[in-house]
Amino acid sequence: MSGSEVDGELGHRLRAPSKLHAFNRYEIKYLVDAAEAAELRQEIEQRLDRDRHSGDSGYGIWSVYYDTRQLRFYWEKIEGLKFRRKLRVRHYGDRFSVGLDTPVFVEIKQRVNRVTQKRRVRLPYADALRLCDGRQMVEHDPSQRAFLEEVLDLVLRLDLRAVAMTGYQRHAYVGRDADVGLRVTFDHRIRGRDRDFHLGADAENRLIVPARKVIVEVKANERVPYWLTDLTAKRNLQVVRVSKYCQSVEAHGLAPRSIFHIPDHDLDHNHDLDLGRDRPSVLSEA
Repeated sequence: MSGSEVDGELGHRLRAPSKLHAFNRYEIKYLVDAAEAAELRQEIEQRLDRDRHSGDSGYGIWSVYYDTRQLRFYWEKIEGLKFRRKLRVRHYGDRFSVGLDTPVFVEIKQRVNRVTQKRRVRLPYADALRLCDGRQMVEHDPSQRAFLEEVLDLVLRLDLRAVAMTGYQRHAYVGRDADVGLRVTFDHRIRGRDRDFHLGADAENRLIVPARKVIVEVKANERVPYWLTDLTAKRNLQVVRVSKYCQSVEAHGLAPRSIFHIPDHDLDHNHDLDLGRDRPSVLSEA
């Protein structure tokens, strides 16, 4: 089967009336100063459309990550295993509005060689908690069964538990015409916590990436278009290997700082987050 046929089959599955969503793509990340990220966004907007959820201020993304007591998924990332995965529960929007009936996504994100695969189902938050924390099967659509059984097997077999939480504000852009399938995201105000994992908890978060830094991700089904590689080269952007989950683990002292940790010496301690409820605190030096 040719690459175009594979993509066509994937597109068909995504459009089909299934409640299991799947994504296969390549991902490239850059760490950019906020001022340069703003300039880059202006250039990107000449070629790409804003994601319909972005608006002027972007949208929030909050994720609770599950791992073993020995942080197996964390170490798989640090060691660069060709096959690795992680389990998370993710909410898009205002975390303070999350209740038991709020729709969230239960996701398995995995890496197979250079390809990132993401599979997820949308569930009420109460069911996501019952599945991942209560370790019980929940009511589901037949198309979701195999995936939910895989999640439950992971949780039970590896004794997974909530380990870290991340949150950030995202501006997203999507390709059109020849760039269909391309997605570029700008994530800023990246913060998290290592306790009080209920998404709607009125708990304090801390910056896990300096406030003046933005993580830019380029996501493509097949290849990154030449105009975008030229743009990143012109700005001398350097590809980084960074994981927000690993950054949160290290920022909260759950594991030693790795060579991939983003230095936090230039944290902006005067930057208030989430109307004062997310307050950055001092992190120790690497």
